[in-house]
Amino acid sequence: MFAIIEDYKAVFKRDPASQTPLGFLEVLFIYSGFHAIFWHRINHFLHAKLRIPFIPRFIAQVVRWVTGIEIHPGAKIGPGFFIDHGMGVVIGETTEVGRNVLIYQGVTLGGTGAGRGKRHPTLGDHVVVGAGAKVLGNIRIGNHVKIGGGSVVVHSVPDHCTVVGVPAEIVRREGRSVTGEEQMLEHGDLPDPVRELKRKIRILQRELDSMDRELKEKNSGQGQVPHQD
Repeated sequence: MFAIIEDYKAVFKRDPASQTPLGFLEVLFIYSGFHAIFWHRINHFLHAKLRIPFIPRFIAQVVRWVTGIEIHPGAKIGPGFFIDHGMGVVIGETTEVGRNVLIYQGVTLGGTGAGRGKRHPTLGDHVVVGAGAKVLGNIRIGNHVKIGGGSVVVHSVPDHCTVVGVPAEIVRREGRSVTGEEQMLEHGDLPDPVRELKRKIRILQRELDSMDRELKEKNSGQGQVPHQD
């Protein structure tokens, strides 16, 4: 019950659209992300605590049909979890998620290979996973990590880092804790490694052009024949 209450509060902290006079009714009746985590709490209790077969998986499938969000009953998810919009989200069986995690639509917390055991990622506290990102395999995503939209993460990420790209690479190391909700929501404020690479290539090209001109001028000067009186 405590986790569900924290999930409910998380909606108002992280979604400005919920802050309306009737926002509490909107969250209860039309927020698919909250519906998905609400039913997952129940499913996880039936699956992990009571060891009831079939029924939790069936409920999870019904929730998927209704919300577009697929969460395996075996996934361990901490309190304060919020899925914004949520369509296309997939969370695998052995996934572990810390406290106050925010993920957007199209995210996959998936496995690699067909082996048994721990095959899905572990996310720390205060993690933000941007829209369309894929976090794959038995890897650990540290606390206060931001994953850029569309990224594919296949290696573990230390605390307080930002990763982007395919495959994802670390492009920022915070070096300090950022726990405020405003900072969590600013997941679009990410470095652009491709633009930075293009900038460096342009600088390198200018230097090569300059060296080429100097070399041609030098060769041209050496090729001149001295005037004979």
